[in-house]
Amino acid sequence: MGTQGEGTGVSRRTVLAGVGGAGAAAVLGGGAAAQSAYAAGSAAEGGVDKLPIPDKAELTVLLTGDAGTGEDGQWKVADAARAVCARRGVDLAIGLGDNIYENGPESDTDDEFQSKFERPNTGIDVPWLMVLGNHDTSGIIPGSGGRPSRGDHEVAYHAHSARWYMPSRYYSVAVPGGAAEPVAEFFALDTTPLSSYVLQTDPEYYWDGPFAREQRAWLEKSLAASRARWKFVFAHHPLRNNGTHRNAGEYEGVTCGDYMSGKHVKELYEEVAVGKAEFLLGGHDHTLQILDTAADYQGTQQIVCGAAAKTKGRADEPSNKAFWEAYDTLGFMLLTVNAQQVVVDAYTVDPGTGEAAHAYRHTRTDRLPARAAAAS
Repeated sequence: MGTQGEGTGVSRRTVLAGVGGAGAAAVLGGGAAAQSAYAAGSAAEGGVDKLPIPDKAELTVLLTGDAGTGEDGQWKVADAARAVCARRGVDLAIGLGDNIYENGPESDTDDEFQSKFERPNTGIDVPWLMVLGNHDTSGIIPGSGGRPSRGDHEVAYHAHSARWYMPSRYYSVAVPGGAAEPVAEFFALDTTPLSSYVLQTDPEYYWDGPFAREQRAWLEKSLAASRARWKFVFAHHPLRNNGTHRNAGEYEGVTCGDYMSGKHVKELYEEVAVGKAEFLLGGHDHTLQILDTAADYQGTQQIVCGAAAKTKGRADEPSNKAFWEAYDTLGFMLLTVNAQQVVVDAYTVDPGTGEAAHAYRHTRTDRLPARAAAAS
């Protein structure tokens, strides 16, 4: 516990504003040896030298969401995260969508990638596993999620950035990559076509269209095939959520219709991921929540981490038990993952000073009931 926001000497916006992402020297990465490995081991991919996925038996993963405003709140959280990661080391980062507010990029070379991702995160030079949010796929209405094809620009940006990792709209990353039984596997999803604020007009992205069917089949097959000790499914929209957006299936208090309610997000999670992955990671609500491992969800635990630039508030009648929650503060989380346990550290960020305070630590050691039974 206690304040953990000491400066690093490279964390102020005045120093970083002119530093490009792909050309920045590695500042973080789990210690000097890891920094050297990142610098020397990067492999050309799509025209840039991509920072490689770490090959380690213990990972420290930075978790942020709903970050991409380019405004002071984002910079304050990025500064605080950089300071904590410099002290603790970091191997991967996960961005949980709404990467480019308010509408998403206009092209894969849009300068908003620099102002809303590269420059604020300079120095956190590890692969950032990214997914799309409703603001990344805006149609006429900002944040509507009504133009999923706009997300193709963020997929294409994978070829322009050393950090930004989004080779497809859905994908998986196992660590260590060559291990028969990886310590962790991360499964990235695009939930935006399944829960938009308007009806989808492109048949490719109907809730039951080709994209949704292919992504679901991929996730089902990939989770079944994975031999990872810990499985993390991450996307912008959460299954369970005590924030104002509410749970999937009743987003915004709406329980009918194929889109706004998020009922098809709920179906995807409950029918494919629940009982198969230890963790669901989501953003969308600008809050910090470490929810319980409810028996109804067969040990699959929801974490919501969407306060990397804005705060939101709490639902009037929250329906989920939580280990810890924060609704009126900016913040981020760190996951420490090894074969024995996953430790989730939540940090809040003072919007005035930009300093991080360690707020809560949650440790999980138990396997999913179905996986424990299979192993016995």
